[in-house]
Amino acid sequence: MAASPLGTRQETIVSTAISALTDAQLKQILEESETIAVIGWSDNEDRPSHGVANYLRKQGYRVIPVNPRLAGERWGKQPIYGNVTEITRKVDLVDVFRRADYTPAHAREAVEAGAGALWLQLGIANDETRRVAEESGLRYVEDKCTQIEHLRLIRGISMPSPPGGR
Repeated sequence: MAASPLGTRQETIVSTAISALTDAQLKQILEESETIAVIGWSDNEDRPSHGVANYLRKQGYRVIPVNPRLAGERWGKQPIYGNVTEITRKVDLVDVFRRADYTPAHAREAVEAGAGALWLQLGIANDETRRVAEESGLRYVEDKCTQIEHLRLIRGISMPSPPGGR
């Protein structure tokens, strides 16, 4: 068990593949996305999933929280869903804040929902998830934070490297 940058202890499933997306492609995903589903969203304001979702919402994205434990509740005016496939509007980007071993199922949900991209947050990578995404034509990002990449690529603000040199 390794400590996760997301604040929980988790078993890490390491991807042997190197992200093939360039900065230009990451920027394109962020620029083309309007609706972002955040899987693993937490109502705890101290959790990274809440903070990143809040940041993205303030940047003008429609952020849809996904958490089965909180399904049916609301984050402000936005309903919280239990699964990406329950969302009735088109989802452009699925942003995942869950342990790596859960991500293959989320990749399948993103494909079923017709999302354009799947983004696994810092510290999260999984070869099976990558395979599911690539075989389905879903753009795939792993081990990167949407907020950090938005700040860096869209807003032009450099962020210090997190511990471990990611």
